[in-house]
Amino acid sequence: MNLNQVTNIKRFASLLLLVFSFSVSLNAQSNQKAQDKAAIKAMLGCYDVEFKYTETFAPEVDYEQAYDYTSAAFEWAELIEETDDKIVIQHLLIINDSMIIKHWRQDWIYENNEIYTYDKDNQWSFNKLKNKEVKGTWTQNVYQVDDSPRYAGIATWVHADGISSWYNKADSPLPRREYSKRSDYNVMKRGNRVQITDYGWLHEQDNDKIIREDGKEDVLLVQEKGYNTYKKRPDNDCDSASKWWKDNKAMWVGVRDKWNDVLSEKQDIKLNAEVDDKKLFEHLFYSRKTWDKKEVGELIDQYLVKTK
Repeated sequence: MNLNQVTNIKRFASLLLLVFSFSVSLNAQSNQKAQDKAAIKAMLGCYDVEFKYTETFAPEVDYEQAYDYTSAAFEWAELIEETDDKIVIQHLLIINDSMIIKHWRQDWIYENNEIYTYDKDNQWSFNKLKNKEVKGTWTQNVYQVDDSPRYAGIATWVHADGISSWYNKADSPLPRREYSKRSDYNVMKRGNRVQITDYGWLHEQDNDKIIREDGKEDVLLVQEKGYNTYKKRPDNDCDSASKWWKDNKAMWVGVRDKWNDVLSEKQDIKLNAEVDDKKLFEHLFYSRKTWDKKEVGELIDQYLVKTK
């Protein structure tokens, strides 16, 4: 065997190794993505939910710690959209087994490089990331009860030792349990850990309550620990919520479509807190039975503040 033949064999072997490595990488990525999607969809269904929060550390010794917060809910999580790269889950509260309230929504998007991050005081900034920064990640976009933006975070799902979890830090507005009661801070930096468990799933939080002002460094007011436990129960226990969604989802498709149009402009967003002395959800929930798509668009436009 001459030198050229040896060289050609080595080149062919190197090519085979490269093809094999690429194939293994693709299979691993495909398997990881399938595990990710299974973990996200494990949050679907009927749950007893318990919310617990306690403030833990404040830099200033004279800070007066707030009382612990505990509440419970009965909730249905419905799959309302699924593609290969996107999973959308709508949460619905069930009150006394009969009254249904549209709750928060979470959209999970694979390798998403466009994100709205919360600044402060009802303002969100549009950011575009490099593809390499989001490779293998999932964005969790969380929306208010009226489908306006709330917060978004990007991270990879980790599957190890039989546990699936996802962790991210993201700035957000004040939580509903505090925004009408407190004015001593204006941004919550959420440490969000989603973990799938044998009883359902856990939303564990390590939160910083922050004072943010233009041209100044953030000031930490106090830190907080949170545990939201979602304990699975039979899906048919939530039949009333599933039926309510079927009867009412048409209006909310129009609301989501309008917000999608707004967000697709890829511009910074600022919202009015109230219009005609009402928050957006108050108009949509209580003003009348239904809103058609045109009316929804005109209503939401009133809440948008022109920033440029």
